[in-house]
Amino acid sequence: MVESGLTMVAIFGLIDPLRPGIRDAVEQCRKSGINVRMVTGDNLDTAIAISKEAGIITDADLLSNESGYLCMTGKTFRENVGGIVTKVDPETNTRTDSVGNKRAFREVTKKLKVLARAQPQDKYLLVTGLKEEGSIVAVTGDGTNDAPALNRADVGFAMGSGSDTAKNASDIILTNDDFCSVLTAVKYGRNIYDSVRKFL
Repeated sequence: MVESGLTMVAIFGLIDPLRPGIRDAVEQCRKSGINVRMVTGDNLDTAIAISKEAGIITDADLLSNESGYLCMTGKTFRENVGGIVTKVDPETNTRTDSVGNKRAFREVTKKLKVLARAQPQDKYLLVTGLKEEGSIVAVTGDGTNDAPALNRADVGFAMGSGSDTAKNASDIILTNDDFCSVLTAVKYGRNIYDSVRKFL
């Protein structure tokens, strides 16, 4: 057996720390009425640790999580809400995607803050369902696997260092790759919206 007779010499760990200001940005989003959710390919334990550090969830949230919907894996989320159902109009040949179980989706997303081990279809499913519920949805991402959700969102923010596929699917490209820049976009967007309303 290859593994026999070995001696462990050392263990080391790696961490990808949060950028400065993320926790403050998440708190400012919350004060501005923006519900921040983290959707990641990381495993559940890692996702929970990062979301706690970013202020997306707290220890108190975890203690009061009777439903189990606060932090979920993509697979569990998909199974709970019935996945994506695609309907094709035979006359126009247009495709419409919707959530399989809308009632379950509403129950889950009332609590959902962290989606771990998420696949591209899970991100797309979450965005699709939230839009069906009448929410205005913004998505940030940098990878090719983020493209379907970025494209489906009302506003897609791609990171400047991200893939070309993500950039092409987005509405806004953040040149400094900083989530905090989303707040600047929100501030100017709301300002423009308020100004336009004054003339209408």
